[in-house]
Amino acid sequence: MKTRIFNILLLSVIFFSGCRDVLDLRPLDKLDGETLFATPEGVRVYLANLYGQLPIEDFSFGRLGFNTANQNTGGIAPATQTDDAANSEFSHLLDGGGNYQWWDPGYKLIRDINLLLETIPTVSSLSDADKATLLSEGHFLRAFTYFALVKRYGGVPLITSVQQYTPDVESLKVPRSTEKDTWDFVLAECDAAIESLPASRTEDNRRATKWVAYALKSRAALHAASLAKYWSKAPLSGPAVSQGLVGLESSLANHYYEICIEASRKIMDEGGFSLHKPTPASPEEATANYMELFQNPNGATGEVIFIKGYTNPGSSGHSYDFWFNPNQTSDGAPHPGRMNPTLDFVDLYESYSNPGHSTPIVTTTDGNVTDYNGFNANKTYLRFDTPYDIFKDKDARLWATVVLPGTEWKGKTIVIQGGYIQPDGTPKIETKDQITVNGATYYTYGAADWTNYSGFEVYLGNMTRTGFSFKKFLSPNPVPPNLTYSTTDWIEFRYAEILLNYAEAVVESNYTANGAQAAAKDAINAIRRRAGHTVAIELNLENVLRERRVELAFENKRYWDLVRRRDYHEKFNNTIRKALVPVLDLRVSPAKYIFIRKNLSRENPLTFPTNFYYVSIPGIGANGLVQNPQY
Repeated sequence: MKTRIFNILLLSVIFFSGCRDVLDLRPLDKLDGETLFATPEGVRVYLANLYGQLPIEDFSFGRLGFNTANQNTGGIAPATQTDDAANSEFSHLLDGGGNYQWWDPGYKLIRDINLLLETIPTVSSLSDADKATLLSEGHFLRAFTYFALVKRYGGVPLITSVQQYTPDVESLKVPRSTEKDTWDFVLAECDAAIESLPASRTEDNRRATKWVAYALKSRAALHAASLAKYWSKAPLSGPAVSQGLVGLESSLANHYYEICIEASRKIMDEGGFSLHKPTPASPEEATANYMELFQNPNGATGEVIFIKGYTNPGSSGHSYDFWFNPNQTSDGAPHPGRMNPTLDFVDLYESYSNPGHSTPIVTTTDGNVTDYNGFNANKTYLRFDTPYDIFKDKDARLWATVVLPGTEWKGKTIVIQGGYIQPDGTPKIETKDQITVNGATYYTYGAADWTNYSGFEVYLGNMTRTGFSFKKFLSPNPVPPNLTYSTTDWIEFRYAEILLNYAEAVVESNYTANGAQAAAKDAINAIRRRAGHTVAIELNLENVLRERRVELAFENKRYWDLVRRRDYHEKFNNTIRKALVPVLDLRVSPAKYIFIRKNLSRENPLTFPTNFYYVSIPGIGANGLVQNPQY
């Protein structure tokens, strides 16, 4: 099966079909550098192709892989594979990592990048300075690509030159490098990128700069450090482990933490970045500022380090608005409401009256927040005038990230109600019904018709089953009800992540040089000030990880945080995620809202086997590679 030898043999470079005058080259497995790079247009075309293939885990990344905006993914986003959210219709975790398989496209992209790196030095029409910049950009692209591979597969074959087909296919086989050598290669590629990339920030933040390369180095080093420190939490065995193809020695942890610290500090001290609107006057202003950051990243140039742009609705847009608006604001899309933030996630957020601690939603006078058995007639429930009063003191980022019951979104009050308690005390919860009391008719889901509510009814999978819907990234304006019509840009690297990487690395390694402890404390408190907090908190791991989770929510970091810190198998061990059900209490007049903490309905108990920490390697019968453990 020659086609399985990394799928890197006899591959032509993919170009845009409308550029035949520039790109109709012979032979097609070589680059005619003088022709292609003779003009700025040729350079842009080739680089656009490489950036287009880059494994950015953005709006178009999900269970089917990368660049899936125009496919029916069922709205299964990375967040719904974690404890942050559930899909309204489906309940499962990854299938052995296979849903995130990225072997063949990865090595195809590596071949294209290697072609660039081999061709640039031969182009006489380019100045030495331009060659150096383009070569550094190529190293960044290769670092980004190998980072996507190593965090999935562990050690992989390191191919740094273009392979040419030969009948002796055995000579083309490259064995896996160790996981340590692969991580070191990614970091060395970052250094090669940093060497000649511009320090000035590009106009639209869509091409690599020195700071983008430092940001990648910060993220990659933190990942490697965590793997080394926490490998023993979920040790694996087998040939791949004994040969060092997966796994890192714990003694390496501080080495990688210090690389993360140095890369992050470079951005913090010299990059000229800042948090977007860092000092709001009130929590309400903080909510607006945080929403603005993601609805219009191009207006947040101080914080944004690297963007993936979306510009052409219907052809190269994404589909977040199609899948994730609440049912009531679907703009006609047939399958909305698929992203349901969990109660587990909402409970993380602090209240302003209790800074420095997660504040789970208290629903009963006894304060019990661990009872998920549903309505209990023997308990005294707290009553509220509106479905959102219970959240009023919560962190501004919650209001900007999640559509809370009864709040306004896109000009509509979002009705999320799961039932009522009849005047005689009989509960009617998560079942469609109605009742007339004193001449007024009440409906279990808050309205008579399914088009006028967004929660709990089992209708085409369009209603939240957690009690919450999704807001972050969504456009406040109408979007045509089709796949690929969303054009909100994706922020791949932003300054807040760098501050959080730095703080975590400092805490985990107990690093004290260069005022690191004070700088890390300032970093997390700066992020909190932007969220409207006025009380500083201490630097400790619990605080840093909580800030990371709420600040970077739904930015596709949670999945990899669970992987790198080896927390996934502990968080998901026959686990059922949680919901908060607003219920109208008709035992009192006027009626009030109570809230029920419960296990998520229609949820399969979820378990993450430890072999899922690495993805299976395809084609080992042909490529001769050692398979990952337990596959």
